[in-house]
Amino acid sequence: MASNNLTAVLYGVEDLRLENQEIPEIKDDEVLIEMDCVGICGSDVHYLVHGRIGDFILKDKMIIGHESSGVVRKLGKNVKNLQVNDRVAIEPGVACRLCDYCKTGKYNLCPEMKFCATPPYDGNLRKFYAHAADFCFKLPDHVTMEEAALLEPLSVGVHACRRAQVSLGDNLLILGSGPIGLVTLICAKEMGASKVIITDLLQSRLDVAKELGADYTLLVNKNDTEKELVKKIHNLLGNVAPNKSIDCSGFEATNRLGLAATASGGCFVIVGCGPPEVKLELMSALTCEVDIRGVFRYANDYQAALALVATGKVNVKKLITHHFDITETLDAFDTSRYGKENAIKVMIHCQPRNKNNPKPF
Repeated sequence: MASNNLTAVLYGVEDLRLENQEIPEIKDDEVLIEMDCVGICGSDVHYLVHGRIGDFILKDKMIIGHESSGVVRKLGKNVKNLQVNDRVAIEPGVACRLCDYCKTGKYNLCPEMKFCATPPYDGNLRKFYAHAADFCFKLPDHVTMEEAALLEPLSVGVHACRRAQVSLGDNLLILGSGPIGLVTLICAKEMGASKVIITDLLQSRLDVAKELGADYTLLVNKNDTEKELVKKIHNLLGNVAPNKSIDCSGFEATNRLGLAATASGGCFVIVGCGPPEVKLELMSALTCEVDIRGVFRYANDYQAALALVATGKVNVKKLITHHFDITETLDAFDTSRYGKENAIKVMIHCQPRNKNNPKPF
């Protein structure tokens, strides 16, 4: 086993460095993972640029990265669910397992949650990483390490659709065609949504959405008024309002648009994290009985996400636009941050690419 542990450490705003650290010791319920793939998430970029997301503030240096996969190299003495050399997807949040939220299945709300790359907890963009074994999922032989890393954002899409109770015959509006909007689209179509319309400011992302099954796409012009956009959405759906809407952008403008476009008696789900305070027409939502629901990460969704990928029902590999070696981490973040070459999902490889993938890939 290599003695070095190349690690991506965020020291502060605009200060991301690569350095060697000690290989971590594992606890009795943990496994040591030789990391393979780590995808760059919008939250990673947000911490780099702003140093905080809401109440999660970067006060000390932090290892970045949480969308990941790897290979088990060592077992804690109490680990029963995994073996050495198992390829695994890593669910990055480890809850206490004891509080009422955990016991009722809502462990994403656990006040003691330790989530990778969320201050003050370190992430896993490094060569070797220790993680709770019960939050690692063994991969079927045919699933790639890249697909495994993408189970993290896919789980957000699964959770968002479950919160919206997407089902057969739904007309669904998705606001934003970034990675989360696209995985939400994938999940919605698989869960039976009849018509899905998705919006964005970039035509290149809408083109990908169309490939992934969007029935309608809407390129948003910044000069369009809210009323004009609502009318365009309804017209594309055949003069019908969507009964479910999911905001994957999180801006005040998309919050307002989603709420205004949703049919009476419908459901509006907010996934994207925006400013702490926004101005919404709540009285309109009240009189139309539109349910407003929030999404915070996911809970009990990794297995469903893995099943969607393993059965071939969804193809998340279409989201990956760029590949970098861990030594090129700064370039990878630059590509993701500025959307270079129409970047959607940027993947960082901690091992030689395809080293742990099924053959042929």
